[in-house]
Amino acid sequence: MKRQPCRRAILAALATLAFGAPAHGEGDLVRGAQAARACMECHSFAPGRHMTGPSLAGVWGRKAGTAAGFARYSDALKRSGLVWDERHLDEWLTKPAAVVPGNAMDFPGIADSRTRADLLAYVKAVSSGRVSAPDRGLPNLKEADAASQVTAIRYCGDTYRLTTADGKTHAFWEFNLRFKTDGSAEGPPAGKPVLLGTGMRGDRAAVVFSRPEEISGFIRRQCA
Repeated sequence: MKRQPCRRAILAALATLAFGAPAHGEGDLVRGAQAARACMECHSFAPGRHMTGPSLAGVWGRKAGTAAGFARYSDALKRSGLVWDERHLDEWLTKPAAVVPGNAMDFPGIADSRTRADLLAYVKAVSSGRVSAPDRGLPNLKEADAASQVTAIRYCGDTYRLTTADGKTHAFWEFNLRFKTDGSAEGPPAGKPVLLGTGMRGDRAAVVFSRPEEISGFIRRQCA
């Protein structure tokens, strides 16, 4: 499956960075932190916090395809035998498809060598503990407020009606409401799904459950 939202966000951020401050001889950590924001659309720097891609915590010196707890690596990457050192990471960031044909990362690469050097310097510093990276992964859904805690879901015709713990009802066209799961430590408590807005106009949302088996049991077909 293609991951176009991540790809578009990365391209937009890196296009801006590529024409910024003049190049230095070595990677700059400040500029590297800025470049890493694009990575955080799909990756977290928190240990064990996997998103579309694996956590980047401790990636420097790690064998490719071996981040503990990440189950979506391509067979091509797992068989590559690569170790993420400076040379291999630089080649990967330049054009992943050329380094490991058939890998699952839908990302065309970073053409600007200075941006790559800055990003590599930052990733190495984070992996060694020299600097701390913010975790820009998903929010902690166990801390959701009453306005986001879903207590009931009714389905009628082409509409889902969600009741939240603050007593309000929210109606969504069925095509605009997604049902997701987050079984991580920061996912919702069992049996207590959380409503997350996903559209700027307020017409799209996702309901996040802790386990997939909760979904069908939670939804009632009811019109009155």
